[in-house]
Amino acid sequence: MSLKAVLLDFNGVIIKDDHINTQLIDQILIEENLQPQKLKEIQAFLGRSDGGYWQELLKNRGRVASQEYINKLLHRKAQAYLQEIAKISKLPLYSGVEDLIYQVRSHNLKLGLVGGAMGAEITLVLERANLTEYFSVIVAGDDITISKPQPQGYVLAVERLNQKYPDLNLQPQECLAIDNTPDGIKAAKQAQMQVVGVANTYPYHMLQRWCNWTVDYLTDLEWSRVQELYAKKDLKLTAPEC
Repeated sequence: MSLKAVLLDFNGVIIKDDHINTQLIDQILIEENLQPQKLKEIQAFLGRSDGGYWQELLKNRGRVASQEYINKLLHRKAQAYLQEIAKISKLPLYSGVEDLIYQVRSHNLKLGLVGGAMGAEITLVLERANLTEYFSVIVAGDDITISKPQPQGYVLAVERLNQKYPDLNLQPQECLAIDNTPDGIKAAKQAQMQVVGVANTYPYHMLQRWCNWTVDYLTDLEWSRVQELYAKKDLKLTAPEC
């Protein structure tokens, strides 16, 4: 077995925008005559797609929501997010993102993104950061119907990489997912991938129980060691179940 592709989460791995998202979602909830988010909700739902996040919030408030209604909220939030990002002169990218991309490319690995944010949000951030060209595939929240912790997003990323590179013959076990939330880690594990948990959002000791590797910062990941472990065909890389 060899490592062929690396799949990154978006919010919490590439960009530190949790405060922006929290503020915009609370604003929309108030406009809809609903209570703002509670801390326990934010902690419980982090890592889910924007659509999945809204479903849980509305369910907790006793609001029966059609998909059409949720789509309207998603559009409002996405437009507000684009406006907020446009105001920022220097994007709050996590330290080590550019070095990570360099390491992936220097090892001749494919790079993909599997995020829960809307495609327009991801596209704007990557364009502003001059990172778009490095991602072979992007799976956004509006590309999937089932949110993390279900594996649909990661599975779709493998399918798209194989469509784009027919000779790659990529298997999920040949992918390394880098995520920052329990739901994201569960999704990657269910997709049969190995996972690096980066402690940008949750404590190191919490992620360590579930991931194959855990790091405080992206720059802490030892790529040579990771590739060596993938090269050992008889090595069992599977971490404890989430």
